[in-house]
Amino acid sequence: MHPFRKAVEAGDKEAVAALLAEHVVFTSPVAFKPYPGKAITAAILNAVAEVFEDFTYIREIANPDGRDHALVFTATVNGKQLTGCDFLHFDEEGKIDDFMVMVRPLSGANALAAAMGAKFDEIAREAGGHE
Repeated sequence: MHPFRKAVEAGDKEAVAALLAEHVVFTSPVAFKPYPGKAITAAILNAVAEVFEDFTYIREIANPDGRDHALVFTATVNGKQLTGCDFLHFDEEGKIDDFMVMVRPLSGANALAAAMGAKFDEIAREAGGHE
């Protein structure tokens, strides 16, 4: 099991953050522009952990060189079921430098967008005002 998956499944926010590179870029399934930086990425991941219910990784796919991972998950947001995938790329130091999430179906993506939109001010505060 990949250390990122282990940290997420354990609910260990510090371990998750420790795996992020300072220059990580987070690409959201519900926002047009990517979010650069460790602080905002960690804040987004913390908020997602609060809005996802019944979150479960169901599959892990890895590139043989270990620099690319895809973690397929299921979750519920406000009664809407969704399936998603965390696409992770790791830099030379083994830190996540690119983090892209995709989710389906549209009803689940819309529920996620609404739930995360309601947390945007909290996310911005946790990230130190960075957007």
